[in-house]
Amino acid sequence: MRCEGSARLANRAISASGSFFTVGYIIFAGQSHMSFDSFFSDVLSTVVGGAALTFLFFLGREKLFPLPAIVGRWYFEIQTTSTDYVPYQGMILRYVAMVWPAEYRIEGTAEKIYENSSTGVRQFVGEHRTRAVVEGLIQKQYFSSDKVFLHIVEEGHGRESTNFFRLVVQADGTMVGTFSSMVASQEGRSLWQRRPF
Repeated sequence: MRCEGSARLANRAISASGSFFTVGYIIFAGQSHMSFDSFFSDVLSTVVGGAALTFLFFLGREKLFPLPAIVGRWYFEIQTTSTDYVPYQGMILRYVAMVWPAEYRIEGTAEKIYENSSTGVRQFVGEHRTRAVVEGLIQKQYFSSDKVFLHIVEEGHGRESTNFFRLVVQADGTMVGTFSSMVASQEGRSLWQRRPF
């Protein structure tokens, strides 16, 4: 009798324990299913949010922060403030350039039209103008003025000259900055504008 009672008690305990584990499994499975749904929703909202931010950034860049208007005709001047060759000190050269951008890159050509140096003042026309090739890059700035970097190779009399420009786009449409030349280590100021000097 005592053994039978003990067996019945044990069976009840196992049955109760089995029910507990069954209920626990169902609850755990339900929580896992809910966690998966929540995870999927989080991923979807992140992807949608990222796509929306990308679109807004593109729209803002194109409409609110466009690239500077570089294309077209420019007149620019360089004035030498430092050089290894004394006669070039204070020299002023002027050019006319035609440039066009391709996204952030710049290409174009230029011709020298004026010189004010120790040898006198001269205007250049027609075949007396030296030609140059212009290449460069626009550096977009969202919290300050845009910058333009130009590399100009000019066909000089007897040799080519290489000039590098660092320019800042101004609110009035001009570009102001500095230049460096491989000819007599010249350095100085440069001004780019739309109208002739």
